[in-house]
Amino acid sequence: MSNNIILVGFMGVGKGTVARALSGKTGRYAVDTDDLIESLTNKKIKKIFKKKGEEYFRQLEQRTANWLECCVKDTIVSTGGGFYKVKNLKKIGTVIYLKADFDWIYERITKSPNAKSKIKKRPLFKSYKDAKTLYNERSQAYEEVADITVNVQNRDLDDILNEIIEKTNIS
Repeated sequence: MSNNIILVGFMGVGKGTVARALSGKTGRYAVDTDDLIESLTNKKIKKIFKKKGEEYFRQLEQRTANWLECCVKDTIVSTGGGFYKVKNLKKIGTVIYLKADFDWIYERITKSPNAKSKIKKRPLFKSYKDAKTLYNERSQAYEEVADITVNVQNRDLDDILNEIIEKTNIS
């Protein structure tokens, strides 16, 4: 087994933040699938969506998942919001769903000091209504693919990390 920890959840829930903090606490490397795709293509996610469309982006996610499965171990992997759809997700590692209500996520993004760049980075978060519809469509799917669900809403980061470490037995 690859012994990877795969963080899934809706965009803006804090997967990257949790991955970096978990990396610092455990000494494991952390990678982000969107960063890997941007590195591979030398293009920002926003540009990929605009020029090539969502279907092409999903193909890049699958290519990234294939690489993670064969080549990465003992790593914390934060994923894009739609990465849960890759065919080999469970083969990459233990899937942890970071769960929170939509309005909490929306407020987390829009009230952050760098809100403009956070919203700009998420092309599917163009409007509140569309993003909430997408959240409602994905919530059940996140639950279904998860090995472990961790509610992150209104919780201290250290509490979240400790729960993940306890439930996965990573160190």
